Amino acid sequence: MITIENLTFRYGKSDFRLRIPRFDVQSDERVAIVGPSGSGKTTMLNLVAGILTPDGGKIDVAGTEVSSLSDVQRRRFRASTIGFVFQDFALLDYLSARQNILYPYRITPALTLNAEARDRAEALAASCGIGDKLDRHPSALSQGEQQRVAICRALVTQPKLILSDEATGNLDPDSKSRILDLLFEQASQAGAAVLAVTHDHELLPRFKRVLDFADFREGADA
Repeated sequence: MITIENLTFRYGKSDFRLRIPRFDVQSDERVAIVGPSGSGKTTMLNLVAGILTPDGGKIDVAGTEVSSLSDVQRRRFRASTIGFVFQDFALLDYLSARQNILYPYRITPALTLNAEARDRAEALAASCGIGDKLDRHPSALSQGEQQRVAICRALVTQPKLILSDEATGNLDPDSKSRILDLLFEQASQAGAAVLAVTHDHELLPRFKRVLDFADFREGADA
């Protein structure tokens, strides 16, 4: 599902350097990434999603070399292939929770907003405990509720790859377990891989593989 080869990246003139000689994730894997803050974990997710582009190397996702696509092509590919739960949620306050969940269908011609997609959004919201809050805007939701909206948005298109940046960070222990169950259930149904950044080591036994970022970014200086 993901193949990274000889990836290099830096932010402008900063001292941050990211170098990944090789990294792979198989289509049925549930992989957790741990490591200290500022080590580049979120940066790598953004590179995989095509939000950032590498200075060098290759990133292949689901058979597409994301690093070679144009800006427009990357946005369309991301919306149709990747579900991304952002750490800051990235919700649009002028849209309701329901509209935020269905937002990928608004911006991607390859996706069709039909009754099935709407029903799936309703079902996901119910599973996340926000089924009665779909007409509210993000400013009227708690932080945990906003996070659940972001999770539903990432899953509604049945993506082939789910990227999660601290998806359970603002939830209580019971909710964390339920949300992780939902992520894995949706991944299984779609045949998707899960790549999750987390600081919650209690969740690590739930993953098939755990990588310490310092171990696989050989030679990085960040």
